[in-house]
Amino acid sequence: MATAAIVTIGNELLSGDVENTNGSWLARRLEAAGVNVRLIAVVPDEIDEIATTLREQADRADLVVVTGGLGGTPDDLTREGVAAAFGIEQTDYPEVAAELRARFTNDPEYAARWAMLPAGSRPLANPLGGAPGFVLENVYVLPGLPAEMEAMFGTVEEEVRAGPAIASWRRSYSTTESRIVDILAQALEIHPQVRVGSYPSFGAHGPHVEVVLKSDDPDALEAAVTWLTRALEQSLG
Repeated sequence: MATAAIVTIGNELLSGDVENTNGSWLARRLEAAGVNVRLIAVVPDEIDEIATTLREQADRADLVVVTGGLGGTPDDLTREGVAAAFGIEQTDYPEVAAELRARFTNDPEYAARWAMLPAGSRPLANPLGGAPGFVLENVYVLPGLPAEMEAMFGTVEEEVRAGPAIASWRRSYSTTESRIVDILAQALEIHPQVRVGSYPSFGAHGPHVEVVLKSDDPDALEAAVTWLTRALEQSLG
């Protein structure tokens, strides 16, 4: 199964000033595209940190999706970080710069800065904003603003699709994890093609555990659901 790492960039994410909704949104969409997300990371607006993280993840994952840091302010350093990660220079893309100048006539030279991209990258148009994204090898770089990021991802979603969607099944049980842990472990042993997760909560009506199964194999998922629901019903009465 194809794997992905999601790298979200921004000091505002690390400080908690802005919630990292991009990571969760991308994880769901990548699973729907048959890609298994192995990492969601948040890194600061620092060239060395961006480069180090991207070098590592580009080698480990089939696909790396990056968001944030594409504007024109001093803390927007993603283009520089990607260039450093691959050991290349940034270069001006004249066609991109011309398009940006034509769109942003109030401050065309400010907008044209966004056309300085790592050499050899493929620009990605920004349907809802200004700064373009780009693709370099297996790294896809998207804006940080959620609306812009989502629109741009839509333009590349089919090219990153790796297979059938990773389907899921979930059900909540009035119990604790300690009562069902052995059954969950057996499910993993009997159905190795299926991921098994359990998420406890405690409310006014007592403890609950949401059990979640996921797989890109529909038959394997169906078999695991049948086995697990029967085992849990027998155990919990």
